[in-house]
Amino acid sequence: MTVSTPSPLTSDADWWRSAVVYQVYVRSFADSNGDGIGDLRGIRERLPYLRDLGVDALWLTPFYTSPMVDGGYDVADYRDVDPMFGTLGDFEEMMTDAHALGLRIIVDIVPNHTSDQHPWFTAALAAAPGSAERARYLFADGKGEHGEQPPNDWESIFGGPAWTRVPDGQWYLHLFDPAQPDLNWRHREVRAEFEDILRFWLDRGVDGFRIDVAHGMIKAEGLPDVGFSSMTTGRRQSELLGKGRLPYFDQDEVHDIYRAWRPILDSYPGGRMAVAEAWAETPQRLARYIGPDELHQAFSFDFLDATWSADSFRKVIDTALAESTIVGAPTTWVLSNHDRQRHVTRYGDGDIGLRRARAAALLMLALPGCAYLYQGEELGLPEVLDLPDELRQDPAFLRTGESRDGCRVPIPWSGELAPYGFGPAGSALSWLPAPATWRALSAAAQTGVPGSTLELYRAALRIRHRHPALAGTDGITWLETAPGVLAFHRTAGDAVLTCVVNTGDAPALIDGYGAPVVASEALTEQDGGHLLPVDAAVWFERH
Repeated sequence: MTVSTPSPLTSDADWWRSAVVYQVYVRSFADSNGDGIGDLRGIRERLPYLRDLGVDALWLTPFYTSPMVDGGYDVADYRDVDPMFGTLGDFEEMMTDAHALGLRIIVDIVPNHTSDQHPWFTAALAAAPGSAERARYLFADGKGEHGEQPPNDWESIFGGPAWTRVPDGQWYLHLFDPAQPDLNWRHREVRAEFEDILRFWLDRGVDGFRIDVAHGMIKAEGLPDVGFSSMTTGRRQSELLGKGRLPYFDQDEVHDIYRAWRPILDSYPGGRMAVAEAWAETPQRLARYIGPDELHQAFSFDFLDATWSADSFRKVIDTALAESTIVGAPTTWVLSNHDRQRHVTRYGDGDIGLRRARAAALLMLALPGCAYLYQGEELGLPEVLDLPDELRQDPAFLRTGESRDGCRVPIPWSGELAPYGFGPAGSALSWLPAPATWRALSAAAQTGVPGSTLELYRAALRIRHRHPALAGTDGITWLETAPGVLAFHRTAGDAVLTCVVNTGDAPALIDGYGAPVVASEALTEQDGGHLLPVDAAVWFERH
């Protein structure tokens, strides 16, 4: 297989500090061949849409060779493309086109575990206890007279025990599905393998990596018990870490891995970067993942978890900005992703949820740092809550009844009938069904329509790119407001942009901030100012 020699974008090595990154859930973005599954050629065909939206980079979920037990987060070959999504050549052509359009490419890397179909794990199962093959993973003898009990009390994040017994009596660890055995990151061969995997994709021109379970690769020596039922009430890792540091998350040695990865990233031109999906017991411990000798970013999930109130948002924003000052790196904001319920639904669903989601988008895009959008949020898509059980594919569903499938339904592009242009003309296939209500939310239905959510995002992103006050990563200045109203300035020289969000229960009169340049809901003029409706946001500009 030949290796292309693309020319990564090199105009700004710090592009990631204020970028807007669009997450592509590959399986659900665009289907080029009519088999009902999104693929790399489909992404390539839709790149002009993403350029016109105004994003700076795409983050692609795993497209590697995989049995797809967990949507591709169970990788069997880290150096090739699963035929479901195309070929390595398709990836390189897609990336070349993306770079030509000014879009950078971030790919997912899944280092905590492999697929049980990975050659290393099939070799481990064929080998004996204590073998070199098993040393790459976390195999252990069980407890009890005959080793019939798991080695410790750890539970899977997907529900049930975190250990599975093999025929010779040993157990292997899987913090997620049994088809996702955890690697032993104290093994030199494991570390060398992933450093080579990084280089493999960097050589092909990728601009960065999103690191899955970045806090989970190192487990405490001796694999001690947790001492309490840690995961039976849900999968959210933030809740687990709220009970205290766990022996399988956020161990100090994990930072050695990233200190070895950073020189690799820095050795390539064009500002190659890495962002951590990391959870930690305290903000201070999360901040340790970021720095000039470790990673560039870590997601601010507290912003995603904020409730719809001015006090909640302000507390989260203040905390995140204070942390960013400490580590000298920008904050990374996110409202939705492939693992969490879409924020339209979290904020109340229906009309009220959409109003709040639109306002939250303006809030997020006005903040300093990097913003990550999840595909379809620019269309105002809600969570699909009524998928038939037999169609759900999340491996956690059978164990816990919880499912992430509702945020992974293929996005609507055009047309009156599902799957709304997801595939080529005439194709009616889609791996998950879209609801009838989505015909009005398609990209085609919203394009050029004043007030549509798509045009709101396009307008906000245009302003974000051109406005000097939004171009940097400097902090914000909070303004005195009525209860329930959140307002702050961002400045650059004489240029001032003010963001105002009304989370209260009555319209708010806003005056003295200049001219409105974008609003999530229509404003009315009153007493020389502007009346901002409930559950709405606006940007004002003053020079």
